[in-house]
Amino acid sequence: KQAFIALVCIIFAPVINYQTKRFNMKRLVLHIYIMFMALTAMACPSNEVKLVQDWDKTFPKSEKVNHEKVTFKTQYGFTLAADLYIPKNAEGKLPAIAVSGPFGAVKEQCSGLYAQTMAERGFITIAFDPSFTGESSGEPRRTASPEINTEDFLAAVDYLSMRDDVDAGRIAIIGICGWGGIALNAAAQDPRIKATAAITMYDLSRGSGNGYFDADDSEESRYSARKAWAEARTADLKNKTFTMAGGVVDPLPEDAPQLVKDYHAYYKTPRGYHKRSGNSNDGWRTTGCQAYANTRFLYYINEIRSAVLIVHGEKAHSRYFGESAFRYMMDGKAEGYDFVRKPNPVPNNKQLLIIPGASHCDLYDGGGKGMIPWDNIEEFLKKNLK
Repeated sequence: KQAFIALVCIIFAPVINYQTKRFNMKRLVLHIYIMFMALTAMACPSNEVKLVQDWDKTFPKSEKVNHEKVTFKTQYGFTLAADLYIPKNAEGKLPAIAVSGPFGAVKEQCSGLYAQTMAERGFITIAFDPSFTGESSGEPRRTASPEINTEDFLAAVDYLSMRDDVDAGRIAIIGICGWGGIALNAAAQDPRIKATAAITMYDLSRGSGNGYFDADDSEESRYSARKAWAEARTADLKNKTFTMAGGVVDPLPEDAPQLVKDYHAYYKTPRGYHKRSGNSNDGWRTTGCQAYANTRFLYYINEIRSAVLIVHGEKAHSRYFGESAFRYMMDGKAEGYDFVRKPNPVPNNKQLLIIPGASHCDLYDGGGKGMIPWDNIEEFLKKNLK
């Protein structure tokens, strides 16, 4: 309030000619504009980001690539922080890849591993923190949205396409876990994306709306969830704070399901723990992912003309997400998708790859068993980024 009064005094004082007692209209318009911009800046959260320059990844730094931190803007006004990896001794314009995921993780975890490894194999790559997470901007923290997250990928493509060392006609994206589904959504929207790899993917909107394995796919279950979210929002407003849903459970209960054990083995141990990762710590805001439960955002993936590779582990609890998405993308219909659409117009560049013996999290970092099919991913991308 005091700042507002001070601004009004500062702005309107120079507008009056105290000798003639007249307003100067040009000055008035100019100063009203200045006041509007100042008040807007006061009302909006800062997009300033602070980047850690030390190597603080969960994987070793490669001697085969050059690395630096970069930032870029989205069309929603957020500033995204990213790690840029460039092959050493690179010459000319190279194909490029934007990588993100898993959902709730940070670029210092497995998205960075994927980006660095693909840079070793001849691509310019970035691994970025999505809006509201990691080193990227956005308030309140740990918030997710289908529109904003899809735009995060498109903004990464914007950034890469404007680089002098990137061939803008050869850009791909890799999405891991929940970001695998987001990658498919981005590919359906943006034909600049020439190839997409969805690794151990989730369909976040299906999972949020229907529960795991569609066990809560009923009006009653969704209404109960909506009531809980509404109560949580009201409680946050009354308490003037945001409650957190919690990351991966720790300590691990003896009777925990295998998927929880797999997540714990990655996010809560030195293998994959990171201090800025929501999954490793206090998770998403309790209402931070509410938007995903009330939308179905893979509606048009049956119209993706560019190349798509979906990779899943044989033993992954999330395998059904990828297999259903692949069938819907190819045929326009699949279990878990209530709508029926036309088959894909360009089916021959689509591939589903199941890795024998691999769990969901084995495809994060190999699981200590070399489970990530690096050669297959490289071959797919080079073939389709010619």
